Amino acid sequence: MHEAQPASRPPRAHALASPATATALGVLALILLGATAALSTLAHQATFLNIATGIPIPLVYAGVGVIVARHQPRNPVGWILILFVVLFLIPVDAGFYAVLRYRLGYHGLPLGPAAVTVTSLWPLAFALFPLVILLFPDGRLTSRRWWWVLCGYTVAVGYVVAVNLVPALAAEAANSIQVNSSGDLTYTYHLAPALGALNTVAYLSIGVIWLSFVGHQVLSWRRATGERRQQLKWLACGAAITLCVGLLGSALSSVLAASRLLELCVIAMPIAIGVGILKYRLYDIDRIISRTLAYAIVTGLLVGVYAGLVLLATQVLTIKSPVAVAISTLAAAALFAPVRRRVQRAVDRRFNRARYDADQTVAAFALRLKDAVDLEAVQHDLAGVVQKALEPAHVSVWISESR
Repeated sequence: MHEAQPASRPPRAHALASPATATALGVLALILLGATAALSTLAHQATFLNIATGIPIPLVYAGVGVIVARHQPRNPVGWILILFVVLFLIPVDAGFYAVLRYRLGYHGLPLGPAAVTVTSLWPLAFALFPLVILLFPDGRLTSRRWWWVLCGYTVAVGYVVAVNLVPALAAEAANSIQVNSSGDLTYTYHLAPALGALNTVAYLSIGVIWLSFVGHQVLSWRRATGERRQQLKWLACGAAITLCVGLLGSALSSVLAASRLLELCVIAMPIAIGVGILKYRLYDIDRIISRTLAYAIVTGLLVGVYAGLVLLATQVLTIKSPVAVAISTLAAAALFAPVRRRVQRAVDRRFNRARYDADQTVAAFALRLKDAVDLEAVQHDLAGVVQKALEPAHVSVWISESR
């Protein structure tokens, strides 16, 4: 007999990595969010749109991190999500504090230079989050060479943080601290040309390493099967939504309200990460992807039809604009249901083949069942349909005798 190979050990948990610690960090994130709302109001930076988008997004990221860390304290992904929010909010709050101290005349506030220094530490949060991509879903590195990549990444990030600290330290040394309305230093500090070249190398290295994290997960998805593949699908779906919404928000930057409200969609990333790690409704991702693709295609088609009908009615047939708009709206509404059904079938056939085949099998069985009279034949047919549609390891049909 062959000895069973030992399963790979999960990452070791530090003594502090406990549900209580996760809850405490979640409370800290809530306190920092409250401080953000209060300080931004005092610094005259708070608007409805800023609060509507600036509070829910870190709240969701921290909430998912707390849930994951409480359920899987050995998985570093949950802790990274929480620390990402904490390290993001601390420089933000320090920036508002610096505005109060150095721009709005609250000179009695203590620790002004410390606030300016902390504000310059914002790269830490943005350097931390990409590690979620690399370590998703179980927090393990797939090979030792990634340790060397992380070492190089740490050196590059440390250099960027150090260079970012130089203007703050120079301004404090020169006793010439001035900040703009966003809390950023206006002190000008010229780096040596050699340091400028190092800056370019550091930023390029960080960008290449980020891309390597994404490439690693793409290759993992191609090799993965079963639950692991579904987990990576959730990650890809959340990343795709966040990226597409980010690009759309940039395109609509002139429409401030629309671009800021679109920012709320970036919560798709932490939600997808949480679902993928906790395996909650894991296999619903195929249906979500197919529905998202279908509705995106239907929306594009109907918008094109609507615009074409409006132009045809107003420019060619010279119908009055309100009448043309009404007719085009009714036509688009009438086309929605049939177009959606056809597009959904096409998308399922291409991108969700397993569910499409299962639906077709069940529909064919239901059609045969209308004319079936032999109970034994129906029993065998039912077992065959279940086997083909769901592919279980074993199928049994129990029929209770009527009394």
